[in-house]
Amino acid sequence: MQKNGHIWIIGGGVIGLCSAYYALQRGMKVSIIEREAEKGDNCSLGNAGMVVPSHFIPLAAPGMLSKGLRWMFNPQSPFYVKPRLSPALMRWGLLFYRHANSRHVEACQQLLLDLNLQSRALFAALSQEGDFGLSQKGLLMLCKTQHGLDEEAAVAAMAHSLGARAEVLDAAATAKMDPAITMNVAGSVWFPDDCHLNPNAFSTLMRQHVIAAGGTIYYNTILEKIEQQQGKVTAIHANSQRHEVDQLLIAGGSWSAEILRDLGMSLPLQAGKGYSLTLHNPKQLPQLCSIFCEAKVAITPMNGTLRFAGTMEVGDLSLKVNPNRVKGIVRSVQPYFPEFTEQDFAEVTPWAGLRPVSPDGMPYIGRAPQHQNVLIATGHAMMGLSLAPITGKIIADLAIDQPTGFPMGRLAAGRFC
Repeated sequence: MQKNGHIWIIGGGVIGLCSAYYALQRGMKVSIIEREAEKGDNCSLGNAGMVVPSHFIPLAAPGMLSKGLRWMFNPQSPFYVKPRLSPALMRWGLLFYRHANSRHVEACQQLLLDLNLQSRALFAALSQEGDFGLSQKGLLMLCKTQHGLDEEAAVAAMAHSLGARAEVLDAAATAKMDPAITMNVAGSVWFPDDCHLNPNAFSTLMRQHVIAAGGTIYYNTILEKIEQQQGKVTAIHANSQRHEVDQLLIAGGSWSAEILRDLGMSLPLQAGKGYSLTLHNPKQLPQLCSIFCEAKVAITPMNGTLRFAGTMEVGDLSLKVNPNRVKGIVRSVQPYFPEFTEQDFAEVTPWAGLRPVSPDGMPYIGRAPQHQNVLIATGHAMMGLSLAPITGKIIADLAIDQPTGFPMGRLAAGRFC
């Protein structure tokens, strides 16, 4: 491909912004189309803000099917699939079933760990260019029960086998790790290589970098049409304007499958709705980010505020808030953090965002199988922020036909075609 060609990016979230940043570093001309306003909301802003090398087990893993079936009948559970007559959902569910096994986990875990560790290093480098609240103190997986601690200790053992750091702590050692917060837990696992940041501040910084480097961002802009000829995209139409393209990156999050449908590609992808609630004056403020293991709720301190995020509600592209799911997050807090009550959240407006979820728990990063100048970056599920810099770097390498340094087969955009 032409090194100094013009790459158009559909999607101005963290994946699109990081891809733009690294493409500009490689001498490309970059334009981004973003459907939201300049300071609009998307899944890049209200998430837990975690960078998670600890998350080396893909979502499609042993036990997820049985847990999912149990949770289906609990309106406040952390996981739910909205029943509907949808061939796309049925295909996604079948592929998930086929991949929820130990063989798949073993094949993916080293790659996921390496991607997250490389992304963490890129975050550290980017933090030298501007402040986005990066805190490199690790993450605590807080376990309410001994059973939960035993399960998480097994994950720590897997981490050690991969060369990653993890430490199993009892209740007293956990309390010493973060004395600013009162905890009622059986123990925890500390992953020292995890970190957290302010996703809004990071997105703002990346937009500034893209503009400063000569990139263009079109806000409030809707993709209307894609022109293609002989296996190549030639132009796009957006807001009644036509733009010729050398390369096209689809980084539209949960909307990516709809966009790719216009190119004749059926990408197995579902929207996984998540919620967060942010306390602006919390009665206690931990210094480390953490996850309630049994409840599947993430907790992140951000510039004096405290964010609680959770649930995976697989469904359509609606951002309508399900109060039962929000209630599940709120009710999970006091059993772990006893100083907090449900009343603390009474005046908090819940935020909702859609995560793009692949059926095997691995992101789609690579070229479209039938279009030589189309790149795809989506399907990151809960790791969209965590993997954003390394995804952007890989996309920029692919755009100029450079080796990525990673085995790309399990990330291939056309692996289910």
